[in-house]
Amino acid sequence: MTYNRRETFGLALAGGTAALVPTTPAVAELPKQGACVSRFDDGWRRGFEGQRVADLGDGRFLNPLIAGDHPDPAILKDGADYYMTFSSFDSYPGLTIWHSRDLVNWQPRKAALTKNIGSVWAVSLEKHDGQYFLYIPVKAKPNAIHVIWADHIDGPWSDPIDLGLPDHIDPCHAVGEDGSRWLFLSGGDRIRLADDGLSTVGKVEHVYDPWRYPDTWDVEGFSPEGPKIVRHGGWFYMITAVGGTAGPPTGHMVIVARSRSIHGPWTNDPANPVVRTVSTDEKWWSRGHASLVEAPDGSWWSIYHGFENGYWTLGRQALLDPIRWTANGWFAMTGGDLSKPLAKPKGGAAVPHGQPLSDDFRRLQVGSKWNFFRPGPAERSRARVEGGALILQATGTAPVDSSPLMLIAGDQAYRFECDVETAPGGTAGLVLFYDDRLYCGLGFDERRFVTHQYGNERGRPANPHGRRMRIRITNTRHIVAIHTSGDAGKSWHRFDRGMEVSGYHHNVRGGFLMLRPGLYSAGSGEARFRDFRYEAL
Repeated sequence: MTYNRRETFGLALAGGTAALVPTTPAVAELPKQGACVSRFDDGWRRGFEGQRVADLGDGRFLNPLIAGDHPDPAILKDGADYYMTFSSFDSYPGLTIWHSRDLVNWQPRKAALTKNIGSVWAVSLEKHDGQYFLYIPVKAKPNAIHVIWADHIDGPWSDPIDLGLPDHIDPCHAVGEDGSRWLFLSGGDRIRLADDGLSTVGKVEHVYDPWRYPDTWDVEGFSPEGPKIVRHGGWFYMITAVGGTAGPPTGHMVIVARSRSIHGPWTNDPANPVVRTVSTDEKWWSRGHASLVEAPDGSWWSIYHGFENGYWTLGRQALLDPIRWTANGWFAMTGGDLSKPLAKPKGGAAVPHGQPLSDDFRRLQVGSKWNFFRPGPAERSRARVEGGALILQATGTAPVDSSPLMLIAGDQAYRFECDVETAPGGTAGLVLFYDDRLYCGLGFDERRFVTHQYGNERGRPANPHGRRMRIRITNTRHIVAIHTSGDAGKSWHRFDRGMEVSGYHHNVRGGFLMLRPGLYSAGSGEARFRDFRYEAL
């Protein structure tokens, strides 16, 4: 099934200079948002282009909450609105802010981080005294934790301020009963913040010894990380991830401690761990890195991440789990293994979930849809739109060093296609990209194809189409087929190289990423991309 589509985007002037900024898409001639599409029988409701939608439309939802790589969720309740962002690692613009009013339907807004400061790990998203803050740990040289702030959730956000702290990750902003501001850190440590939240005071101190699992369990490593602090019923609760975020499917887990004061002492929950995958038969593996949030109806929920059984390539996906507060003042997760539909929280209003991934390039969505991989300082200047085409300045020699432009696809099977035109001396194409050493796909110059496989450039058969062709990549549950067309998609020819990509994931390569559809332009000149289409299968 093919969808006809139109989309609108936005181009803004920032400081007198043209800047590509994301806007909300307006879509026509697509299935109604969340409409059921008959060819799917896997339990999910379907939205834009057949993409998976958690909201089943009958008062229930089915995880994942947001499909595709959305790890280390950081959520903020701001009145009737909810905002959430995720680790963005080497993708820039990074830290896209998602918005919801019911906890189940989420829509991307804008990216908060535009300057490449390194690989962005689990952040803390907070509001304090009317201002928004993001505390951002980065893997770089040197490692550090940064902070940016804004008066509005859509920005503009400040330039990053380096707080140092090279020995810690996963900060969590918390305010004590005495009004003091703190960053809780990995390993059970914390450091005080200045009153404005933009610098630290004093030294890091150790305040908590995390609960440890039995040594007979299969885990990746102790790795206490991702602390989240929530205050409820006269208690401060510290929710921590242990066991390693990947590795064995049974490794990652959620533990809880509590204290009457932000200053401790902290007592571990006798029921720890409160979440853990216990069997490889379960739907969701390596569940952990949890936050708590109150729904519009006053019920409480946990948001965390997990790998979908059989689909490590999709990265760690966002999951929603109901909780109940117990008589002794702790809380219990009640969603089980999250393989079945659950009753939605009540109240709130649904925003359109997700966004179309197809693109006519009338304007360009950078940050809310497209992201560069590990970009240089002037990377965004490589891209512009003109006459319904994305024009991407060539750089590097291949996907390995050309900073592809990518998007997140959260379906188990899908295809994407695009009209691609190279410049003399240039190479361009479509890829499934994990990182700069693990990708696959097809590129071409005016005389030859170039096959990308295992992060290498392999065969170079003759190209019968010249400098312009349409390329289609189909990923059917890890089996990849490539087709080309020299007549704008009227007829297709299967490229003589099939691929299997189930191993293109973190437990093989590291990096905590996912396999993402992308476009690249290398060599010299400019490549033109037209009529990008995505379809879930």
